Amino acid sequence: MADLLTHVFVAYVLATVCTWRFERLTPAFVTVAMIGAVIPDLKRIELLVPADAVTAVLGVPFSWQPLHRLGGAAVVVAICIVVAPPRYRRRVAAALVLGVASHFVLDVYSATGTTRPFLWPLTDQGLPAGGLYRSHERWPALVSGLAAVLVWLETRRRRLRDADGLERAHRGVPDRTE
Repeated sequence: MADLLTHVFVAYVLATVCTWRFERLTPAFVTVAMIGAVIPDLKRIELLVPADAVTAVLGVPFSWQPLHRLGGAAVVVAICIVVAPPRYRRRVAAALVLGVASHFVLDVYSATGTTRPFLWPLTDQGLPAGGLYRSHERWPALVSGLAAVLVWLETRRRRLRDADGLERAHRGVPDRTE
């Protein structure tokens, strides 16, 4: 599960940094990006509901594996976008795509030599992998967790600074930078 935690931390870091630049991306959309980072790992539902059981119920061949592919993740993202209220759809789409993209980019660095065929249904070929880490190692979760804490602290510092500036402006106190 260190792998899943790493994906969530990295999505948090990326989305939070985006909130510094884009005012329309609020902390709620950071959460949406973190959910997006989990979408490809929905294939782990197979641990609770085996594909054979679904095949027996539906009567057609079934597999959870396509959820960890570009096509499967795109279908889940599309469903989430349609379910979102119309005024939030673009921001939800951006946050989900950021989360899914960060997940796939991190998976390229697995140590297996090649990745899963992420680009299915376009191709069944796996991409060459960077060999940086294995999914069961804990150090990526620790590093990304540390990055998440640092980003959280910086976000808090920015909010306190902004709140102090608003309070000073409300009281008519000149800004320290002037």
